[in-house]
Amino acid sequence: MNNKVRFHLPGLRYNYPLNMTILSMLRQYPEFFRENLEIASFFGEFPTSLWNGGRFSNNDQCDAPFVQNVVRSINAQGIPVRFTYTNPLLTEKDLDDDYCNFCMETADNGMNEVLVVSPVLEAYIRRKYPRYKINSSTCKEIRGVAAVNEELEKDYSLVVLDYNLNNQFELLEQVVHKEKCEILVNACCVPDCPRRGEHYRHIAKQQEIALKNRTLPKEKQTPIPGWGCEYGEHNTLYTIQKYPTYVSPEAIWESYVPMGFHNFKIEGRTANLLDLINTYSFYLMRPERRDEGRLLLTLNLQKSKVISVMRPKPALFKRP
Repeated sequence: MNNKVRFHLPGLRYNYPLNMTILSMLRQYPEFFRENLEIASFFGEFPTSLWNGGRFSNNDQCDAPFVQNVVRSINAQGIPVRFTYTNPLLTEKDLDDDYCNFCMETADNGMNEVLVVSPVLEAYIRRKYPRYKINSSTCKEIRGVAAVNEELEKDYSLVVLDYNLNNQFELLEQVVHKEKCEILVNACCVPDCPRRGEHYRHIAKQQEIALKNRTLPKEKQTPIPGWGCEYGEHNTLYTIQKYPTYVSPEAIWESYVPMGFHNFKIEGRTANLLDLINTYSFYLMRPERRDEGRLLLTLNLQKSKVISVMRPKPALFKRP
């Protein structure tokens, strides 16, 4: 019986040091972690990628050696890189984007994956980069079981389910290929968020403006529109636990895995680092070892200078 619990963790840029540290800890100190746990992929983008979707990484971008080194380092640990190329507004002209094609070429070794939404981009990737495993993104917002089963019959390695299906076990029992499904466990959006699709489209427009601004003098640049949302904008691991879409670690091991689901996604590509440390510890570590494991993880990040603890500057005493 397959009892593996496979987690897909967020971030190829900002969370890269955290992800490599948690992977190292899992292998060096397995006693801190829950049973049968595997890291299945690290997902995200090298910002700012025109094809990216789901999160906007402000106006950052990576140089070529950084992209090459991260892909090489992650793959050397036996972990796939999974690009989140889920921009829903892509057109044929966007397929020529040099930066995105460079990232795809860099990771085109038969080991890596890409999440898709746009049929235009999916067809292009299947044609030009056939060695990639292609996954269907939760950004498609597929809600009905019949539609999910139809998606699962297509040539996808995995299908990330809409978070609104979480914990609806009568419906989930009707899913035909549970081994091909991925569950988003810590969705920060409120259930049935009415602006989720709008948010995805807004992120696509933010990226387009940010990239265009790079080609223009400052006085001709367009301000990047912000995003404000009354539906879950400031949620944390603890506030989402009241939602019916929240998936607890206990539910993963006690309900989902026995049903045949084995792939679980933690979101947080642009999350606060300390918040993400807490989320990783909560989902990945044994409850009885969690506090000690979280401390060890934090100390390792401090030792590698990912976290800096500021100290008061020394001063000389002078009598007033």
